Amino acid sequence: MAPSNTSSNDGGSTPARTPGPDGTSTRLPGGPSGSGPHPVDEVLPPVKLFSTGLQHVAAMYAGVVAPPLIVGAGVGLSAADLALLISASLFTAGLATLLQTLGVWKIGARLPFVNGVSFAGVAPMIAIAKGSIERTGGPKDALPVIFGAVIVAGVLCFLAAPYFCKLIRFFPPVVQGTVITLIGVSLLPVAVNWARGGSPGAPGYGSMRAIGLAAITLVAVVLCHRLLRGFWQQLSLLVGLAFGTLIAFPLGLADFGAVQDAKIFALPSPFHFGAPMFDAAAIVSMCIVMVVSMTESTADMLALGRIVEREADEPTLAAGLRADGLATALSPVFNGFAASAFAQNIGLVALTKIRSRFVVAAGGGILILLGLFPVLGSVVSLVPQPVLGGAGIVLFGTVAASGIRTLAEAGMESSANTILVSVSLGVGIVPIAVPTFYDAFPEAVRTLMHSGISAGCVMAVLLNLLFHHVGAARRPGSESRSGQASGATVPTATPS
Repeated sequence: MAPSNTSSNDGGSTPARTPGPDGTSTRLPGGPSGSGPHPVDEVLPPVKLFSTGLQHVAAMYAGVVAPPLIVGAGVGLSAADLALLISASLFTAGLATLLQTLGVWKIGARLPFVNGVSFAGVAPMIAIAKGSIERTGGPKDALPVIFGAVIVAGVLCFLAAPYFCKLIRFFPPVVQGTVITLIGVSLLPVAVNWARGGSPGAPGYGSMRAIGLAAITLVAVVLCHRLLRGFWQQLSLLVGLAFGTLIAFPLGLADFGAVQDAKIFALPSPFHFGAPMFDAAAIVSMCIVMVVSMTESTADMLALGRIVEREADEPTLAAGLRADGLATALSPVFNGFAASAFAQNIGLVALTKIRSRFVVAAGGGILILLGLFPVLGSVVSLVPQPVLGGAGIVLFGTVAASGIRTLAEAGMESSANTILVSVSLGVGIVPIAVPTFYDAFPEAVRTLMHSGISAGCVMAVLLNLLFHHVGAARRPGSESRSGQASGATVPTATPS
């Protein structure tokens, strides 16, 4: 059910708003009694837009820069080219986020949905790069081959979106709750690794200083959320990150070296690494990755729809997937990679209760500026990994809690639903608990099952088919159960 029109993003009652002729919202003279837009469509004042948008950027910055760092190192790029690749990823993530939140035609979910570089494609892209280097004897063609495959995968996603979104009937609340829980659980190990220092090769990785800094940040975020009120409470994550970063300097876990070495301005250079090259094996590999990303994006949109109380229906899912596809196809032009949803920002929406898509659009604008002005990006990168880890535990735990809340509403008294949830969670946790579990499997299986989110999602959908669709018409009372399972509306019984 949608919230009342008097609900406010800052926890209080505010005058209602209505869309103006330019698409923004304006206050109605009638105040709270007037009819206004859904909180997702509310435009906050400029200061709030910037500060809350910056909070989204801080939550996802590490996730945006990690894939180009890993792929660039695998290709053997110089420090200058690696910096260019990172700036390109920030720039294209900003464009993708604006496309997803503001929308054009039937493109963009128009939800507070952050898009960035998909981590699912990192391992396949490194494999593509290694194969290209082995064939050519050098890294010259590695990135063009990767970019060519990414372009084709993006076009596939764009064209398949209106058909893929029809899978929504196989995502009833019990499946949605399972997947949302897995999203949070799958991200928690990332936060723990950040808390230890981010990379096993980093100085002080796993030290008490790093873990202590993460704990201080975690406590700061929790106390801010408990003690602050109104808008400042919604900025508890940003305040905690700033406090943790200040503590990091005397501990020797942060420095200004990156800021001193960064360029002030760098305009994106289309196809800087060469024109895209189209290799059949690379294209097949990236198309498989894209299908996995589409599955995860669908699950993320359904999760976000429940959190902001605007259900993601078929047109919304199709528009969101089109945005993923178009952004992915265009990213290589500016030296970027495949774009997909960032689940950690869903946790931020759930934590802050700020549901405005224009806040996330502001974050997209900040990402573009960070891509154009590397010196700004270096300032954001001052936040140490342990500080992100402490805040990440709150963020990702909030996503898991949202999934548990959805499961509580999904009719868990049914033994079929209990089996569905338990098996799906078990399968989804396998690659989290033992990351090498699927190493001996074929590459296509590894790509799909290596992500706990996609593995658990596929299992939940299959079990939902088995218990609530296959042969349901022949079972007594199956009409009601299958209707609930597929998300259909079931008439309420009227007493005789």
